[in-house]
Amino acid sequence: MLREHALVIIRKWLCFFPLLCTVVGVSQEKEKESLKLFIDCNCERGYIRQEINFVDHVRDQALANIKLFIYDIANGSGGRSYRLDFKGSGDYEGIVNERTFDTNTNMSPDDVRIGLVETLKSGLLKYVLESNLADKVVYKISDQGLAELQDIDFDHPWNNWLFEIYGDARLDRESSKKEFEYELGLKSDRVTKKWRIRTDFQMGQANSKFVSGDETITSERVLYSGEGSVVRSLSDHWSSGIFTGAGHDTFKNFDLRYFVSPAVEYNIFPYKEVLRREITFAYKIGYFHNDYIEPTLFFKSQEGIFDHSLEVRLQFRQPWGDLFSRLRGSSFLNDFSKNRVQLYNRVSVRVFKGLAVRFSGNFEIVRDQINLSGGSASIEDVLLQQKQIATDFELNLSIGLSYTFGSAFNNIINTRL
Repeated sequence: MLREHALVIIRKWLCFFPLLCTVVGVSQEKEKESLKLFIDCNCERGYIRQEINFVDHVRDQALANIKLFIYDIANGSGGRSYRLDFKGSGDYEGIVNERTFDTNTNMSPDDVRIGLVETLKSGLLKYVLESNLADKVVYKISDQGLAELQDIDFDHPWNNWLFEIYGDARLDRESSKKEFEYELGLKSDRVTKKWRIRTDFQMGQANSKFVSGDETITSERVLYSGEGSVVRSLSDHWSSGIFTGAGHDTFKNFDLRYFVSPAVEYNIFPYKEVLRREITFAYKIGYFHNDYIEPTLFFKSQEGIFDHSLEVRLQFRQPWGDLFSRLRGSSFLNDFSKNRVQLYNRVSVRVFKGLAVRFSGNFEIVRDQINLSGGSASIEDVLLQQKQIATDFELNLSIGLSYTFGSAFNNIINTRL
């Protein structure tokens, strides 16, 4: 008791001296709450929890004082660009941070997750320095990092070109059935700040043979195609380009089809915000020519037509969830009754705590199937999907629901049996 009484008297006397009073006040400040991190991302959360153990990982935004939203999108290197948005609350109110991390095709999945964790750690440094862990921080710049800072000349032997070669084959065989299918392709993509140049070549074939008693049914589908585009960035909101291609497709009754279409696009938001939000309007006008394998329903063996299309695309990635919507309308310039309208929507909404609902739907009104072959399709054509069949519309719907519950604070990782 005497000791406590003496301490009180000393503090009263010290407060006559502003500097000393300040020191005493600081020593009596309430300790800040521990770091509680909520992460929303398309990533390996388990690996992140294992590698970042100086924070409490929580499942619910309401329990967090640091909220991290990771947005990702495909980049010109064939990988993905990640944007990490940090936002503090509670004792860390007003502290925000943003980090970026880019991957490429040469990186393994392990390289990606390691790099993402390192970027996440650097983004958390602001909050750690404001926490009670500040005096426990030890940092260094690696030798590799110093070397990269000093090396300002970058060598691009491929001149920003990215190539992809792919192929697959499938063989199914039974006593009364034999199916063989293959697909080969080559893609290229060159991305710079001003230009994007893309090409896509593919070829494929599907052969089927069915034996039923004395009857043998065969089916063959063949596809060859090549497409390319050149797009130029005009400003933070405008871009223009030209699209062209040619192909042969027995399923769609094309002996030879080729097209060319100039295009222009406007983005309401600057393109640099594409990871978070975009609303774009794209208009194309062009010409296509079709040579048909069989005469069409309109008794055409070949024809050339001018057409145009308008596409509106909306995408938002926000703390409440994700929203993507695309509305596209097209028609022939010589006959507006030949048209097509497509509406596609995908929504993922975080309802509360661990509950999330996902909806997606695609609806098309089809009025432009001028390529359908004349005459009625046989039952073999329908069942084997050897020919495209007439339709007025297409509809696809899906819904998904997920809910997680249990302990909100658990940083322990255990993958044992």
